Amino acid sequence: MSLKKQFGKDVLLTGWGHSRFGKLTDETLESLIVQVATEAIGNAGIDPGQIDEIYLGQFNSGMMPLAFPSSLALQVSDQLANVPATRVENACASGSAAFQQGTKSLLAGTAKTVLVIGAEKMTQAGADVVGAALLGADYDMAGKASTTGFTGLFADVAKHYEKRYGPISDVLGTIAAKNHRNGVDNPYAQLRKDLGEEFCRTVSDKNPMVADPLRRTDCSPVSDGAAAVVLSTSPTAGATAPVRLAGFGHANDFFPAERRDPTAFAATRVSWQRALGMAGVELGDLDFAEVHDCFTIAELLMYEAMGLTEPGQGSRALAEGWVFKDGKLPVNVSGGLKAKGHPVGATGVSQHVIAAMQLTGTAGAMQLKSPRRAAVQNMGGVGIANYVSVLEAV
Repeated sequence: MSLKKQFGKDVLLTGWGHSRFGKLTDETLESLIVQVATEAIGNAGIDPGQIDEIYLGQFNSGMMPLAFPSSLALQVSDQLANVPATRVENACASGSAAFQQGTKSLLAGTAKTVLVIGAEKMTQAGADVVGAALLGADYDMAGKASTTGFTGLFADVAKHYEKRYGPISDVLGTIAAKNHRNGVDNPYAQLRKDLGEEFCRTVSDKNPMVADPLRRTDCSPVSDGAAAVVLSTSPTAGATAPVRLAGFGHANDFFPAERRDPTAFAATRVSWQRALGMAGVELGDLDFAEVHDCFTIAELLMYEAMGLTEPGQGSRALAEGWVFKDGKLPVNVSGGLKAKGHPVGATGVSQHVIAAMQLTGTAGAMQLKSPRRAAVQNMGGVGIANYVSVLEAV
């Protein structure tokens, strides 16, 4: 089974665009959206007037005053006047939520060509504003004061993991070092410095403890940025080789923490199963994966949720070298959220764009050797809203 066999039509990524991630003081939300949308449309080899619908993934949650950005993409061209445009929000998974909404429009037959954008401006807001906004994605902490913010929530996950399976401080440091090393080759990445395992494993003045056991190097940075992709039901004449969406999955978990096993990420596991099942492939059929490492503990748990290892054995994926760039399943060759940056609404779309670049051999210094199939995993909250896509080279 595959998406095409199930629905009788293809969903193709035919064009994409990506901004640099980081503290982009000279950019606005509008300029970022226009930049990546223009690039994606041009890369797809189509006119703006061929876009039937637009989906914009953005979290915001009070980080900037403009709370109604869906029409900003129309600034690309007068040809986009009156095109339906919708903002999609599902916390840190807003980008992938927008991607799946665009996919469903194609499958429903209400559109033949969809523009999906993910964008966020965060760095202009103070740390307290960003912290409060992100905590709005947690059932128990929304609206409450916190000195550690969302880092504290994932630190609690790490503590539960250590209590159940043993110490992981050095393991998390290895994940951080891997992703920082990978980020050096990503021209879009916010943090492009190989920090080394010793630095990432050690608490110091330059790498302080943010929320025990998570150090600064275990946390993704606050970022600005945007990415866009054109989805079509057939190849576009002026584009480079498209990428096929072979399957997708989405699963939500219960919101209150008391209703979830903190280390199981049960709904994340289901989203993987649904995507792989629709694509008709197994984990071993993938050549690489881009996963949601908002914190290093999240990537460790992802090894287990995707089925790469049994629960409690995620460290084996590192010890055996499986997830490194030359391993059997490279994870976060882009540097992940950890090094690339995490402009919340942009992240899911960025992951799809990076994967598409890899599958078309256009990833530059990041390029793997002839990958044919990949997975993208994006989540909102502490494993609450979970999205997985399986992409294939055509």
